[in-house]
Amino acid sequence: MNKKWQIYDIEEKEVERISHKYNINKLLASIILNRKIKEKDIEVFLNPTRKNFHNPFLMPDMNIAVERIIEAISNKEKIIIYGDYDVDGITSITVLKSFLEDRGIQVNQYIPNRLKEGYGLNKKAIDEIVKNKYNLMITVDCGISAIEEVEYANLLGLKTIITDHHEVGDKLPNAIAIVDAKRKDNKYPCRDLAGVGVVFKLIQAIGIKLGLDEKEYLKYLDIVCIGTISDIVPLVDENRVIAKLGLMLVQQTKNMGLKSLLLSSGYKNIDSNTISFGVAPRINACGRMGHAEEALKLFLSKNIYEVNELTKKLNEYNSLRQEKEKSIYEDAIKQIEEKKLDEKNAIIIGGENWHHGVIGIVSSKITELYFKPSILLCFEDDLAKGSGRSIPGFDLHEALMKCQDTIDKFGGHAMAIGITIKKDKFEEFSKEFETITKQSKIEEIIPIINIDAKINLSEISKEIVESLKQLEPFGEGNKTPIFAFKNLKIDSIRALSEGKHIKMTLKEENTVINAIGFNLGYLADEYIIGDKIDVVGTLEINSFNGVDNLQINIKDVMKSI
Repeated sequence: MNKKWQIYDIEEKEVERISHKYNINKLLASIILNRKIKEKDIEVFLNPTRKNFHNPFLMPDMNIAVERIIEAISNKEKIIIYGDYDVDGITSITVLKSFLEDRGIQVNQYIPNRLKEGYGLNKKAIDEIVKNKYNLMITVDCGISAIEEVEYANLLGLKTIITDHHEVGDKLPNAIAIVDAKRKDNKYPCRDLAGVGVVFKLIQAIGIKLGLDEKEYLKYLDIVCIGTISDIVPLVDENRVIAKLGLMLVQQTKNMGLKSLLLSSGYKNIDSNTISFGVAPRINACGRMGHAEEALKLFLSKNIYEVNELTKKLNEYNSLRQEKEKSIYEDAIKQIEEKKLDEKNAIIIGGENWHHGVIGIVSSKITELYFKPSILLCFEDDLAKGSGRSIPGFDLHEALMKCQDTIDKFGGHAMAIGITIKKDKFEEFSKEFETITKQSKIEEIIPIINIDAKINLSEISKEIVESLKQLEPFGEGNKTPIFAFKNLKIDSIRALSEGKHIKMTLKEENTVINAIGFNLGYLADEYIIGDKIDVVGTLEINSFNGVDNLQINIKDVMKSI
């Protein structure tokens, strides 16, 4: 698929100035300017400290929430935390429960079962909570849209404090306090905290109010960091402070469960990639397979035997998730090829016995493979339930707003949705959605690769590549820097892993560099030794048998002009 390469414009004088002022190399300076980081924020971006956290009391209703929770602690009230089954939800519960129990009050939790209850508050859960005589419920990573459910809780005498980070509707629930930086009356500087980030601000505020030493809330930054990176919020502003300081704490974590999970993931270095691809999938697998409580137990356990057993279970759930994901993916690809769905503007497919917990992941892979919006639906009785993913430039949520005559219910945002339709409406919905995507001229949307700089191989050194680590952690809002290399000669080329990946050595005058391209094995049939190519990719140091070699991790290739 053709991709558009877009190199940032660089003002050499500004690069020189920033490089000199902050004592960094010019490549780093140019990347910082590409990121549109304001000059007043550059020092904090490069070297955040605990002093760079914003005042938690600037957040809506924070003071009300803090006063009510302190009152509950004083009166030894029965408190329950209502959370979510993903990494953000699990880490949110872990942090709030641990902090409150350190204050000498027993706190319980309720996590809805993803497969049976779905996301957020529900009335049956509230009945169960009231039956067990809880009188204060604190939501984490959910609750902002639970208008009816909070009203129902009020009728039963259960008071609610909401902490959330999702978008706010036209109406707010009738709760004691609603702590969410996305409220319309928000004055908090960072709107994009994860759910666990909001919880961190809550315990920080309680700590300040109670006059606690700051280590009493800062000690949870390792867990807060895990939830923040996993929830793919922009790693800028306060999220960057959380992630950067948190990763330092993760390296020496005292949380037995987290330490065990890190060891079992097999990653040598502890960085944002380790969290995103080693830790997060194992925790999320619990929720996807309907066992979210197991992940929570792992983070809370102080028993090494239990920790080892739970880690083993998480790995097993992750393996099971991978098997189911592979099966659905293969089934989906087969349908796409047989029905030539890749020729349409959007891909909508359904299947019997597809697992609810993993079809969102498969939808992401289908969208990435074909660069088209996709919706995958699982047929159950007379309903079809599923998930959808979109591409930059096409608002999936807005498109579904135009299909409400064929949809039972849906929710989400521009890039990801959850959806339920009647099974007998499947064909009608598919045609209606295809018409909308066609009207949107979706075929004209071309994937763009934003390139930080064009550089020559002779300019690369181990020191330059090492310096890029100052920009870590990488993630949403702060992507790994991508570079363009022009007019390189292929010195060697071969496919790896049964044709799945590509391995090359590339030459520019007297400089040779290794290059690896994951899922780009087809290039072995398109290019030969001696061809001149342009490459975009990231720079890394590949350590093998104690020897460090510079390497380009290829993202795209085209023939040199």
